[in-house]
Amino acid sequence: MSKLEALELPVLSAEAVPCCPPLTAAPLSEPDSVRMAAMFKALSDPVRLRLFSRVASHEGGEACVCDIQDVGVSQPTVSHHLKKLREAGLLTSERRGTWVYYRVAPSAVAAMSAMLDLR
Repeated sequence: MSKLEALELPVLSAEAVPCCPPLTAAPLSEPDSVRMAAMFKALSDPVRLRLFSRVASHEGGEACVCDIQDVGVSQPTVSHHLKKLREAGLLTSERRGTWVYYRVAPSAVAAMSAMLDLR
């Protein structure tokens, strides 16, 4: 395959089952609160939030690290923050050659959204 050919990627289902009920429905269990706190903690850093936003808003729903690393910190620091976002379950990654491509994990965003739904 030449470098100019398009690569067919699997489509991730945007349908996800939230981990926990909305805050107004029932108190969070200890395991759910630990899981959700890890996601919110990962997003509480301004650099991580910017990286997450760049991946989420990137054309096609995925971004190469080479396209999103200009956030005012060094490349090793970008890698560290992306690792923290992956460990929190907010991003998925795939290595292609020398580059790593990132996608937002739809189930994680759906879980956070459902938990914060106050309706």
